[in-house]
Amino acid sequence: MSSRTLRLALGAVMALAVTVTTFTRTSAQQEISGSQEQERSVRGIKNIVLVHGAWADGSSWSKVIPLLEARGFHVVAVQNHLATFEDDIATTKRAIAVQDGPVLLVGHSYGGAVITQAVNDPKVAGLVYVAAFAPDKGESPLQLLTAYPTAIANELRVDQFGFITLTPNGIREDFAQDLSEAEKTVLIATQGPTSPASGGTPITSVAWKTKPSWYVVAQHDRTISPDLERLFADRMNAVTITLSSSHVPMLSHPYEVAAFIRKAAAQAADR
Repeated sequence: MSSRTLRLALGAVMALAVTVTTFTRTSAQQEISGSQEQERSVRGIKNIVLVHGAWADGSSWSKVIPLLEARGFHVVAVQNHLATFEDDIATTKRAIAVQDGPVLLVGHSYGGAVITQAVNDPKVAGLVYVAAFAPDKGESPLQLLTAYPTAIANELRVDQFGFITLTPNGIREDFAQDLSEAEKTVLIATQGPTSPASGGTPITSVAWKTKPSWYVVAQHDRTISPDLERLFADRMNAVTITLSSSHVPMLSHPYEVAAFIRKAAAQAADR
């Protein structure tokens, strides 16, 4: 082999070694960066308990759950019976009790009343209300709904057992008007009949007075008045966002709601 050929061969080997080393270093740096990003995303609060509202079930959170889990959170969605307020509080407390560390508690609609009453637990680091009731002491969701009437009032039906359901038109026009027809059909089929005793029980313990709080206002809500939602957010001094949404922003705007929950988890960890 000539000296010129030898020099060219050695040069090629050295260039390949540099390329491999650079690629390996870059890959390692990307892996470390990704790991650090996931670590930052949970920042001390990894457990999120989601509480659904009336005329619904845990599947209300079906779009938000995978978005949170993908960021390293451990997510549990409770299944409220919607028969008595006390039973739904007990269900939520059981979900909190089995978590292995601090909890961020998230409530939608009537679920906001549940998390307001339920959290005398030191594990709960913060509260997120998503188009939700946040009653003060002595108030109940039904009382507040009467004081701030919305279109949904015309779509309530009481069955022979005393439970309330929404008409299909109520779900399509006043509960979830910004979802697809297929999604509305699923909500109609899976809605949970709700006892007046659930929404009619006054609050006796007000968690948002002692826990940091966040609030999602649904700008086009026809179930809970947006004015009432803003009142809730203002009086609890909550970190607030407003979404151009119906009563179910976690289904119509899941990315924004999931990002807001992640933000709350990070901020609650710093308090």
